[in-house]
Amino acid sequence: MNGRANGRPHVSGELKGKVAFVAGASRGIGRNIARGLAGAGAAVAVAARSEEEGRMPGTIHAVAERITSAGGRALAVACDVTSEASVEAAVAATVAEFGGIDILIANAGVMWLGPVESTPLKRWQLCLDVNLTGVFLVTKAVVPHIRARGGGSLVAVTTNGVGMTDRGANAYWVSKAGVERLYLGLAATLKSDNIAVNCLAPSRVVVTEGWRAGGGGREIPPEMIEPPEAMADAAVLLAGQDASGITGTVQKSESMPG
Repeated sequence: MNGRANGRPHVSGELKGKVAFVAGASRGIGRNIARGLAGAGAAVAVAARSEEEGRMPGTIHAVAERITSAGGRALAVACDVTSEASVEAAVAATVAEFGGIDILIANAGVMWLGPVESTPLKRWQLCLDVNLTGVFLVTKAVVPHIRARGGGSLVAVTTNGVGMTDRGANAYWVSKAGVERLYLGLAATLKSDNIAVNCLAPSRVVVTEGWRAGGGGREIPPEMIEPPEAMADAAVLLAGQDASGITGTVQKSESMPG
């Protein structure tokens, strides 16, 4: 991938006229993707629960302000992906502001990498509620609006850990595996609506605020760390698809054509 969509003030225009709803956009991968989409010309709904600074840095307002100060269009919308009412309200606010939605980036997530036998039930359930049910809820809410625009793109952010069965199991990987099955099936269902449906995973570790909080203190060798702009660039490419292009795939960020 090249570095075209990293949220800098330059706007490339490849997504001009498009509206993107980015769930989980207050920090980390979601923040970088939101900035990348804005840098490519899309109007972006920056959606997450974080309206004020908390245990981890980053708010939807800070991300939206960063985009607008760079010449882009953004709307900060409070959104708890575990609440259907909250998701529907956030989607409605986006449509009211921008006139519709063409792109969904389902990125909201929580991390728990502990072994199954020492995982508290509440942690297991939280991963499923946010990482899997949250994707279901935002997708369910957004699809009618993308269909009304004549097509567009759904992208769910997953993880390269889904395939690492030789390294055991944990709630995070299991929840993301469920997302991949959901989206691979949706690709077939939504093809006739001209909606591309894909999953996007980092090729290596993206050291985000969430990783630092939930990664169990693991030290990551430099060669295993992925630059933050890689996921943004890949997301921009997938966001520009419809059902005539890339669809029904699980992509790795640094394997995407640039």
